[in-house]
Amino acid sequence: MATWSNLNLQNGASPLMEQMIFFHDHTLMILIMITILVMYLMMNLFFNKFINRFLLEGQMIELIWTILPAITLIFIALPSLRLLYLLDELNNPLITLKSIGHQWYWSYEYSDFNNIEFDSYMINNNDLLNKFRLLDVDNRIILPMNNQIRILVTATDVIHSWTIPSLGVKVDANPGRLNQTNFFINRPGIFFGQCSEICGANHSFMPIVIESISMKNFINWINNY
Repeated sequence: MATWSNLNLQNGASPLMEQMIFFHDHTLMILIMITILVMYLMMNLFFNKFINRFLLEGQMIELIWTILPAITLIFIALPSLRLLYLLDELNNPLITLKSIGHQWYWSYEYSDFNNIEFDSYMINNNDLLNKFRLLDVDNRIILPMNNQIRILVTATDVIHSWTIPSLGVKVDANPGRLNQTNFFINRPGIFFGQCSEICGANHSFMPIVIESISMKNFINWINNY
């Protein structure tokens, strides 16, 4: 989860999020190089006293400053397209979780396991014993790590958005529509998210919490539910 004065991205807890962080760093390096080059050229233009009374055209320099940005865009576009296709790839999910957005809470269904269903509300400030304010819920999503998870997202009233930054997941929950994505949690832990689509008065108060555990503990949780 994000903490005070943490200006960087959260640590990735899934392979796709790690790839997105790599792509962010790759693109940022290209932007830094462009910024430094442009600043250097502007400083040269401001502070030199060169003049050319007979300059009418510069076809070569125009060719260079047309081709170079095109090559730069290719260096950004190819990794971006690769990542877009990776995000859409779904390989034999072990578990399907259905998430339904309401004003202003989430409900979840594990349809693979005798239809386990529960609602997930934010914990009241008066009950915050060893919990995170505005982020923790009364019923967490329990999922096994190191397994492919499919999530189906919809809503019953207005548009919501199911978002877990550390897993690289953001799916809009639209009434009357079922959106699908997948993720792979590669370590145990508790991962926090929130609705990221303004959905009314209590939009800020419908957090999402995933608890990632081992497969053995997950099976025990299913059997004891």
